[in-house]
Amino acid sequence: MDPSLSVIRKRSDFLAANRGMRNAKPGFVLLTRPNDGQGKRYGITVTKKIGNAVVRNRMKRRFRELLWAALPEAGLADHDHILIGREGGVERDFAKMREELAAALARASKGEGDRARRPRHKRSPRT
Repeated sequence: MDPSLSVIRKRSDFLAANRGMRNAKPGFVLLTRPNDGQGKRYGITVTKKIGNAVVRNRMKRRFRELLWAALPEAGLADHDHILIGREGGVERDFAKMREELAAALARASKGEGDRARRPRHKRSPRT
């Protein structure tokens, strides 16, 4: 791991990054957000919808390797980078995922992102 990278551990930082820029790829979603001069930081999220603990941990290890390789050169300075696992990300070819991460980081550095998600609205109770 590059010494210039640090890991995001607080839930509030993950929630803040969710309000940032989003770049979706077939195996993952990359969230980027400025972090007020705290350096390059990264976080990984894989939900239980993806699979059991073995599958989730394997995906996190793969993501960690991808981020360690890509962020020192291509990561945005003073930004948080969050990778969210998607269905099928475990089976994807590692070299293909590396290319997709490079493309997502390039788009993020240009300030380009995917369309923002619609906010969830609470349903009103039926009367």
